[in-house]
Amino acid sequence: TTLDGRIAAHTGESKWITAEAARRRAHLMRATHDAVVVGIGTALVDDPTLTCRLPGLEDRSPVRIVVDARMRLPLTSRLAKTAKQWATWMIVLEAADEDRRKAYEDCGIEVLEVAAGKNGYPDPRKALAALAGKGLTRIMVEGGSALAASLMRADLVDRIAWFRAGGIMGGDGIPAIAPYGVDHLEEMQRFQRVTAESLGDDVLETYRRRD
Repeated sequence: TTLDGRIAAHTGESKWITAEAARRRAHLMRATHDAVVVGIGTALVDDPTLTCRLPGLEDRSPVRIVVDARMRLPLTSRLAKTAKQWATWMIVLEAADEDRRKAYEDCGIEVLEVAAGKNGYPDPRKALAALAGKGLTRIMVEGGSALAASLMRADLVDRIAWFRAGGIMGGDGIPAIAPYGVDHLEEMQRFQRVTAESLGDDVLETYRRRD
């Protein structure tokens, strides 16, 4: 993010806020997790591959997961086109359209149906339970702001790795975390800083949830 917690300009442009050293560290983090997760908004705007592209660690790429309630991921996306090369899963709502589901499965994507929460999107607790049931224990969520907010709202965030660049975008930018219902300070989730590290001109801070 920027210093003021923005992950993209209001146009959606986000490449690149942080520099190469920070991106390499993020790839290393992918290699040490079972899965990397993004929401459909990030998948549509960035068209990511979500693999580990560090020399010698390419085979350590995690399972790639996109939370896509209504199955909007284009079949021409990088995730869909490379699903037979790298494990790719999609979390959708129950009673998914069978034809659309089959199209994804033909691409190599595994589709997981999850019941809706109060907001009409896949219930985050049930989604994580489904992933745990398939043996995933270390899940890294890369974005975007709506997905981050849903996990914060459900109190499911254990750790934060926050990459900050020395730039300020202001209120025009897209925040790292969308609104999730904090009306009073006592409702704010608090985390304890564990480490702080310089990565060139960027900073990586890690936090863990307070007991």
